[in-house]
Amino acid sequence: MSERKEGDLGRYQSMRRLMLAVMILVMFAALLFGQSTFPPDTTVHEVVEMVGILLIFLGIVGRLWCTLYIGGRKSGEIVTGGPYSMTRNPLYVFSTLAAAGVGAQMGSIVATVGFAALCALSFHVVIRREERHLSSLFGPEYQDYVARVPRFFPNISLYQEGNTGSFKPKILLNTLLDGLVFLVAMPVFELIDHAQVTGMLPVLFRIP
Repeated sequence: MSERKEGDLGRYQSMRRLMLAVMILVMFAALLFGQSTFPPDTTVHEVVEMVGILLIFLGIVGRLWCTLYIGGRKSGEIVTGGPYSMTRNPLYVFSTLAAAGVGAQMGSIVATVGFAALCALSFHVVIRREERHLSSLFGPEYQDYVARVPRFFPNISLYQEGNTGSFKPKILLNTLLDGLVFLVAMPVFELIDHAQVTGMLPVLFRIP
């Protein structure tokens, strides 16, 4: 049973990484040929970019926070403390915030919201599969958790500290490396923005 659980967990982790990789490619394509209607030197453009940077860092730190609690325990027990006391899928919530931050690097409000929506919708498929898996493993105990805690949007009033899992550096490192994809995207998109301004890259569409 333990080996089956580990196999199931690995499959869902691989699916989550695949979804992240696909979304990054879609975002890259959009940023490569799209541009904000707000010029780079305007206040709105700069403010949106700065908010995006904050969202990226919040997403990365939040994902690490989640890993301190889940710590490889996802298929071993129901984790209900810390971020998991407010939402059943905090890893996906923080990934969505980071995706919004990537979209904000266009200096576009629509791209910020659109990238977040794309990320959330993509993760919804994985979430539904995970829910069926966890329900089959834990039965009524998991159903009680489902009844108390929202699937995605956090309810801060439900927060409980709970206990963190045993510290596993490898799992924490993997989460950090996954999150750094969003961080590395920032200088890449700055280069893209410069190439568009200088005419090296064509601008195929503009969004507010």
